Amino acid sequence: MVIWAILGGVVGILIGVAIGYAYRKNIAEKKIGRAEETVVKLIEDAQKKAEAIRKETVLEAKEEVHRLRTEFDKESKDRRNEQAKMEKRLLAREEALDKKNELADKKNEKLDARLKEIAATKEEIKRLQAQELQELEKIAEMSTEQAKELLLEKVEQEARRDMAVMLRDIETAAKDEAEKKAREILSLAIQRCAADHVAESTISVVALPNDEMKGRIIGREGRNIRTLETATGIDLIIDDTPEAVILSGFDPVRREIARIALEKLIIDGRIHPARIEEMVNKAKKEVDAQIREAGEAAVFDVGIHSLHPELVKLLGRLRYRTSYGQNVLKHSLEVAHLASIMADEIGANARLAKRAGLLHDIGKAVDHEMEGSHTQLGAELATKYKENPDVVNAIAAHHGDVEAQTIEAVLVQAADAVSAARPGARRESLDNYVKRLESLEEIANSFKGVEKSYAIQAGREVRIIVKPDDVDEVGTALLARDIVKKIEKDLDYPGQIKVNVIRETRVVDYAK
Repeated sequence: MVIWAILGGVVGILIGVAIGYAYRKNIAEKKIGRAEETVVKLIEDAQKKAEAIRKETVLEAKEEVHRLRTEFDKESKDRRNEQAKMEKRLLAREEALDKKNELADKKNEKLDARLKEIAATKEEIKRLQAQELQELEKIAEMSTEQAKELLLEKVEQEARRDMAVMLRDIETAAKDEAEKKAREILSLAIQRCAADHVAESTISVVALPNDEMKGRIIGREGRNIRTLETATGIDLIIDDTPEAVILSGFDPVRREIARIALEKLIIDGRIHPARIEEMVNKAKKEVDAQIREAGEAAVFDVGIHSLHPELVKLLGRLRYRTSYGQNVLKHSLEVAHLASIMADEIGANARLAKRAGLLHDIGKAVDHEMEGSHTQLGAELATKYKENPDVVNAIAAHHGDVEAQTIEAVLVQAADAVSAARPGARRESLDNYVKRLESLEEIANSFKGVEKSYAIQAGREVRIIVKPDDVDEVGTALLARDIVKKIEKDLDYPGQIKVNVIRETRVVDYAK
């Protein structure tokens, strides 16, 4: 019984499975039929849309072709009209030229006839002049040569008198102009530093142990280099130069502080904003100590006492100042000794001359920070710190800006000139000097109408000779202005450059 019951259950299950399978198959076939109908419908819709898009595209293409054809026809018509107009203008010009040629031929014929009349008239004038000359000789009872001699004698006397008056006026005007020009030249000669020596006096180079150090100096997003530049006021130039960083700035003391601080940071190895500020402060203290020691050593060297401490400190700053490659502190010591020696020789006040010579360039210690020439600044500083008025005058007058009131001031002028002008005191790169002269002449020769140009006065003047047929009197002034603008734009130079444009007209004839 149990077996039959089990068999019955199994058979029932099998029958249920078969019935379920048949039911699911029927449902699946219905779904597949509906899906096929949907796919067919979608394909028909897509075909209809594609046909509509094709028709629309064909229509748009036809419209574009029609538009382009219309524009082409219009443009062709415009070109034909323009060509016709140009042909008409050309025909009109040809007719006008023909008429002008005819008029020119007629004018040439008239000119030929007129020239013949003029030649005949000249011959008649010569005959009449000869006749009048003979009659004048008879009336005056004097030959032509005698009359010429008498006339030349009178003209010579009048010319000599006029020349004397003119020379006196010219001499007076020349003196006035010379004094004015001398003041200008002297003020311009007192330069803080020459342009051609910027590389010697405004940069310092710091050696690096390796090129990886450049990245550490720059820091993340440049924070280290910005901190160092802000703290010192000096620009750091990090380029392709191997194992080197360039410090650039016009203040030599700040540049020295930056150099010492950067060298300390490189040795220490810890480079970050806080450490940078700490090293910069230490470098400032170190440089201040060096400045004070240099000033005290200079004062001790020349044997001057009772000098104001601030002036001693300013003297020490001159240790880091150069002028045309000459160290200003050493130059000041040399001027002090020279002025003292010359004062002893002529019986002047040697101590006053030595003091004025030592302080004569004190203004160069602050001329990068304050407005004015170093003579003016030096006199103001000496007055501020209660220096002798004669010393103040010697400082102010050592370049001729004011009149020297004492013999010691004149001696300081002479000592300054001797120290600066002696062989080897100051230097300029020969290559830079020659290049500046060549550049001046090249700029002048690049302008139309220039025949020759000469750079003279050590590059302070360029003389330009122009072709008189190509450049008129007004053109010379315009040419000079254009050359000045180009020189100011293209060249770096100390002081000023005088541009002298010369237009010379010569008339040559021969006596036969």
